[in-house]
Amino acid sequence: MNVTLRQLRVFIEVARLSSFSRAGDEIGLTQSAVSRCVRELEAELGLKLIDRTTRDVQLTEAGANLIASVSRLLDDLDDTLREIREIGEQRRGRVMVAASPTVACRLMPRVVAASERQFPYVTLGLRDDVQSDVLRKVKSSEVDFGVVIGPLAVAELVSERLMTDSFCLVARADHPLAALDEVPWTALDGERLVLLDHASGSRPLIDAALAAQRVDARIVQELGHSSTVFGFVEAGVGVSVLPWLSLPLPAGSSLVARPLTPRAERTVELVRRRDRSLSPAAQAVWELVRQMPARAEDLD
Repeated sequence: MNVTLRQLRVFIEVARLSSFSRAGDEIGLTQSAVSRCVRELEAELGLKLIDRTTRDVQLTEAGANLIASVSRLLDDLDDTLREIREIGEQRRGRVMVAASPTVACRLMPRVVAASERQFPYVTLGLRDDVQSDVLRKVKSSEVDFGVVIGPLAVAELVSERLMTDSFCLVARADHPLAALDEVPWTALDGERLVLLDHASGSRPLIDAALAAQRVDARIVQELGHSSTVFGFVEAGVGVSVLPWLSLPLPAGSSLVARPLTPRAERTVELVRRRDRSLSPAAQAVWELVRQMPARAEDLD
């Protein structure tokens, strides 16, 4: 059977308007073309669908049954095609993004809020994980893309630099180093340090900066989240080195942040699988993330 959508749509218009000529005017066909479509449909089905006289157009019983069924099917088809078109226009879909904790807490809330404003029919979900888990989820396609600490070189992933971030000293306001506008790395010599643990993408860079400045400090705690670090520093356990993206400091706390000099930078990068294209919705969110400032310190 070779029934076409055109034949069905023409038949529905004839039935709706009870006229071959008016149906032709509505859909932009001549009356003879409308008649031909209906005849071809009847021939394909082997049934008379319309009784036509010089004054009237009436559906047969078979025609009435066909209208009842086909109208619902075409409505469903139109809805499906409309939804597919909206997906292609970046207006609908589900996007999952994974991000390292310091990135997730400072950068991603802005992205989610912007996405809700610009793409109201895109559902954007966030997974905040340590860097190794972010990379694993990107590789396994559990998420559409990730935002991680760089520099990164993984063969199966495409990475794109998003912004730079540097490090700051976090200390209580009554600590001697808090009185400085800028704190040299060398001033950390002999200090008790509360640092992020080695699951953090920042820790290797902090260790490298301390080593480069020949800082001999005692690491007294290694923790998984910057919020926990803040609590330990405020309790007087030690001072900390954190990326600026870990801020803002807790409201009402006695903590201050001071830039460390010379500036030691880390990069924040977008990563996705090399062998897979992003969906239109995910590509729209990717482009949204790319609009963030080039430096973490420039975030409001």
